[in-house]
Amino acid sequence: MERLTDLRLSRRALLAGAGATGAAILGTRMVPALAAAAPTVAAASSAHPQKKVHLVGTDGWVSMPGNAPADLPFFPDPLAPPGFNTYVFGFRDATAFDQDPAGIAALRGKAQISAPMMSFDEEDDITITLTNLGLVQRPDLFDGHTLHWHGFVNAIPLFDGVPELSLAVPVGRDLDYFYRIHDAGTYMYHCHFEDVEHVQMGMTGMVYVRPKQNRAPVNGDTAGTKYAYNDGDGSTRYDREFAFMLTELWSAAHYRDAHIQVSDWTDYDPSFSLLNGRGYPDTLEANGDPLSTAAGGLQFQPISSLVTCNAGEKVLLRLSNLGYKDHSITADNIDLTVVAKDASLLRGRDGTFNYLTTNTVTLGGGESRDVIFTAPAEGTYLLYDRDYNYLSNGGGGGYGGMMTKIVVSPAGTLPPQTAANA
Repeated sequence: MERLTDLRLSRRALLAGAGATGAAILGTRMVPALAAAAPTVAAASSAHPQKKVHLVGTDGWVSMPGNAPADLPFFPDPLAPPGFNTYVFGFRDATAFDQDPAGIAALRGKAQISAPMMSFDEEDDITITLTNLGLVQRPDLFDGHTLHWHGFVNAIPLFDGVPELSLAVPVGRDLDYFYRIHDAGTYMYHCHFEDVEHVQMGMTGMVYVRPKQNRAPVNGDTAGTKYAYNDGDGSTRYDREFAFMLTELWSAAHYRDAHIQVSDWTDYDPSFSLLNGRGYPDTLEANGDPLSTAAGGLQFQPISSLVTCNAGEKVLLRLSNLGYKDHSITADNIDLTVVAKDASLLRGRDGTFNYLTTNTVTLGGGESRDVIFTAPAEGTYLLYDRDYNYLSNGGGGGYGGMMTKIVVSPAGTLPPQTAANA
């Protein structure tokens, strides 16, 4: 007779098994390193350009700012390798290794926060392959991973990423998600498997969709003009764009996950408030390369939050909040015009624009805002959360947390922007 203890299943093991069964039914593939198989690409007509991205889900180590005081045993984590201090889960962009099994396998244990920033055009056909490489620090966990586009209205249940209604990708498998994009706007994506834990651990990223109006400028604008939305009158035109993923990080929970302990999420007390996975002053550092061979520092937090522009230019700020706290973003001496909320243009049914000009933009958890400002005279301006509780690193002295700078150069100084946050 079998012992009862042999028959017990943990919640995670049960969900992982269900995900594995579902994945097998839909023909998902083994991780290339385990069983090589060429990824499929969904067919698309010429009216729907094809875009393909390959993401991997795994764990790893990152570095919170050096001015944060010790909070033993939670921070810095004694298990962290040199140059790092905090354990995370995260996604990585593996598109460059799509046909390189060894290259994909080598990304295991090298999670990135915030997740790779993705941008597409309306009417694109998008295939995103998600590969679950497993957790190096916690091989005892068989957590699945999913992609959920938060606020995105076009996804069918199969590709919505909510495990109860679709699929979770088990360790050692991958799954192709397919989307046809119809609605411009600023969204976010995250893992929805055990989402309270996985979102807090770092599996969050920005995704935004450019409008069809970019291909047919309005109101006398020249070819190449960029708009945030299909506004019809050019009122969302911009010259430069910067995207910000607002999150928090609770050191105690990250420590417990690394040390095989359990967190009570009702005790949530974030230690760091982050912009694109960084706390001030790291937010001011340039974009990095997560594939760099130079270890330590911000290697796995590659997205800068420094805003640079020329005087008189229109600057679009794409703000998304996947933290668990409200955040109120303000810019000293700059008027901010909110043109969209949660990927919807602020326009009434009669066509009247309901844009809001303010000095502070508040976002709750899971919300996004699109904000445009006209760059003022040459100088440096602060952009930050006006709640001072979120302006320190680990509760230490000095400025930190959710803060960056807007550096305005004289008109005509900077060349045209070629990519967001550049």
